[in-house]
Formats: sequence, C-alpha cells, structure tokens
Amino acid sequence: MTEFVSDIKKIPYSSNEVFRVLSDLSKLESLKDRIPGDTLRDFSFDADTVSFRVDPVGKISFLVEEREPDKLIKFRSEKFPFDIFIWIQLVAKAETDTRLRLTLRADLNPFIKGMAEKPMREAVDKISEALAHLPYDRM
Repeated sequence: MTEFVSDIKKIPYSSNEVFRVLSDLSKLESLKDRIPGDTLRDFSFDADTVSFRVDPVGKISFLVEEREPDKLIKFRSEKFPFDIFIWIQLVAKAETDTRLRLTLRADLNPFIKGMAEKPMREAVDKISEALAHLPYDRM
C-alpha cells in the first residue's frame, strides 16, 4: 500500500460539529457547485456515499466504512481499478479548535504508482485544505 498523509489542519469549530458534517456525506451536497468541474464532475451524495466522475478514469464512489464519533471517519473506494482507503482523523484541542489529518492509502502497482503518485498527493493536500475551510456551523 502506498500512503499519502496531509499536513495537520486547524479547524475553528468543535470536533462534534466537524464530525457531524463529514460523517454524513449528504451535508456536502450544497458544496458541489464550488468544486471545479475541470477534472471532477457529476457528483451525487447520500449519507454514506459520494460518487463522481473523473476523466479519464470514469465514475468513482467512496463509501463510509466506519465512524468513530468526533474522532474518525473511514472510507473505501468502490468501482475503481484499485483499492483506495481514506481516513479523516479529528483531534479536539479546545472547544473551537479541531485538528484534522487526512490519510489516503492506495493499492498501487508500480506502473500505476508512477502515474498516480503526484496527482494523489496533490488531491490529499487540496481535500484537507478544503475541509479545513468549510463553514461547519452553516451546514
């Protein structure tokens, strides 16, 4: 497994608020218009699944696999050529100070790894940065 880990991000909301939003993917539906459509499109959300189309790969889905209240959300890929696992870890430092770290693990063969490593590392950084700036109190 190849692992990509984001920097730790500081979020100015309680871990309870952050977990409430991130553990119910349907709450992210309101944000899909903010996502640039150049590489990701055709988003659909429900409480446990997010699906989207990535060119040239096709449709990808992530399913919530485990929830540990206010601490951890684990996702696994579906309909993808190789396995991808994403973990969002939350640590409460104070009432309005939550730290987030995103980890992505992918089962990449050497050929795919050479092509996918840079885009996957960039995706982890962009996703963690986006999650750090969500308006959790309005979602």
